[in-house]
Amino acid sequence: MASIFTKIINREIPANIIAEDENYISFLDVSPLSKGHALVVPKKEIDYLFDLDDETTSGIMIFAKKVAKAIDKSVDCVRVGVIVVGVEVPHAHIHLVPFKNANELNFQREKLKLEKEEIAEIAEKIKSNL
Repeated sequence: MASIFTKIINREIPANIIAEDENYISFLDVSPLSKGHALVVPKKEIDYLFDLDDETTSGIMIFAKKVAKAIDKSVDCVRVGVIVVGVEVPHAHIHLVPFKNANELNFQREKLKLEKEEIAEIAEKIKSNL
């Protein structure tokens, strides 16, 4: 069965996509730790990040760097953190989380509840900075 990320890639379910090329896609997290929290996903459906081939592993980081720089220009933050958890969805992915304080990178914290319009506005701002 296809992962939820594959369904997003195939446009079977909606997402606030902020960047995409032939190998990778990035979209805003639906349960963000902060405004601008995005996921970067290879289009190749492989469960574990460290099972990706070397080319895909390096490619996801280069793609993520481009997205992180756009996030950094778009939201109020000190930096954009990179987090790999990899247990909630069986499809390799990394989190790009804008933060002002490292404590904001804790997944045990309560997630933000943003209105659809605000999420769409953030996505457009990030896209305009790519």
